[in-house]
Amino acid sequence: MKLNKIIVALAVTFTCISCEDYLDLGPISEETSDNAYNSASQIEAALTGAYESFQSSDYYIWDNVLFQDVRSDNYYAGGDNPEVFSMDFLTISPTNSKVFGSWSNLYNAIAKANTVIDKVEQVNDVNLTEVRRKQISGEAYFLRAYHYYNLVKAWGGVPLVLEAVKSANPEDVRIPRATAEEVYEQIIIDLQMAASLLPDTYGNDASVNKARATAGAANALAAKACLQKPNPDYEKALAFINKVETSTANYTLISYEELFDGNHYNNNESILEVQFLGGDEGNWGPQLLLPPSISGDTWRKFVTPSHNLVDAFDAAGDVVRKNATILFEKVQWIDEYWGNEIDYSIPFGYKWKNANGWASSDRQYILRYGDIVLLKAEALNESGQLGLAAAEVNRIRTRVSLPELTNEQKASKEVLRNTILNERRLELAQEAQRWDDLVRYGVAVSTMNNLVEIDLRTGSAVNYNMTEAKILLPIPQQELDRNPALVQNPL
Repeated sequence: MKLNKIIVALAVTFTCISCEDYLDLGPISEETSDNAYNSASQIEAALTGAYESFQSSDYYIWDNVLFQDVRSDNYYAGGDNPEVFSMDFLTISPTNSKVFGSWSNLYNAIAKANTVIDKVEQVNDVNLTEVRRKQISGEAYFLRAYHYYNLVKAWGGVPLVLEAVKSANPEDVRIPRATAEEVYEQIIIDLQMAASLLPDTYGNDASVNKARATAGAANALAAKACLQKPNPDYEKALAFINKVETSTANYTLISYEELFDGNHYNNNESILEVQFLGGDEGNWGPQLLLPPSISGDTWRKFVTPSHNLVDAFDAAGDVVRKNATILFEKVQWIDEYWGNEIDYSIPFGYKWKNANGWASSDRQYILRYGDIVLLKAEALNESGQLGLAAAEVNRIRTRVSLPELTNEQKASKEVLRNTILNERRLELAQEAQRWDDLVRYGVAVSTMNNLVEIDLRTGSAVNYNMTEAKILLPIPQQELDRNPALVQNPL
């Protein structure tokens, strides 16, 4: 039963219902979807199944890094999968299985959240207090918003499904795309609802407070959505960030080394993180990145830090974050960017530290305060408050032993904007943020077309041929075939 340890991590006690990539409503005494949510334990199990999408979905374990860091200037594709290389070279097609897999993973997760939202009010059980009923609802609203946030960033406007599907009639399930603006509006509505229903903390146990959605998580995501949407709302983003910073959860910046040493999860900087526990609740992503000395294998890895990223760390004199993010090691394979011969030292992604044979307890942060501090700087700068913006950037820099910004680095709004973008790159590499940052700053096309990466096999620079059309992922061909109401993105 895959959920046992998740239930412990969520500090919920109830009868365990097996949840894989879909909610499993079957043979618990022949329950049906109509009678499967009559008790507190059943709705708690459904909520646990909704959280379980963070562990069972390839998107949240691995593909988000591919679509964000490999697609951008941060990392190269590796391994031997042509579909991963197509992300690196910006030639992603509608038939790419990872495009379809991510779309499906996210909508499956939304379906789980919708089921909880629809059913929780119908549960008539004395063991379900009104306080807990509101919390469950708030957690589900947050989860739905988070999955839609990842959908709209990747594909633009997408179909909005806001209740559990009860019909297979084509006219009921063939839903056209909402606009990106409409999706973001719904995301913020859901998050405001979540924040009104959720506590700052569930008590003193960090393994619970960082495993479940809180008011802080809802406000942090709302701030991100306000900045990422096509018409950014800086004032509203700052209001949401203020709520994060005044939360009784007391989010603070901690040592950057401790953030990523694999031993200090559920820390004060973490707002929400996936509770990988190792073993049968392990994270298989680290095995795909870490070098032979750590992973115990000898095959080429699927993601490699780029020359451009390494140069960015070196240009900034950023030793602390570079050492936490990248590890160099000699290998017995040829790398087309770092060494065109064996026994050459190449970099490895190192924010995960433990492979543990495909069953690591290393985690991705879903939301952390360091990201929010830099978003605050961004919103302040765009609002014309350059001094306050620079002060926020300096908070991030001083904790990694870098000097405060020079006058040249904060000379104007435009200059400081670029400074903040570079700071985010160094702070958040391998955390599935870079592509979104380039898009939000309006520099995705210019950054990728100005990128000079030399293929050592030919001695030639790679032509990324980036266009505005490539900012969004293509709608999966399987979805277009199933739903004629959908319209493809420009290719």
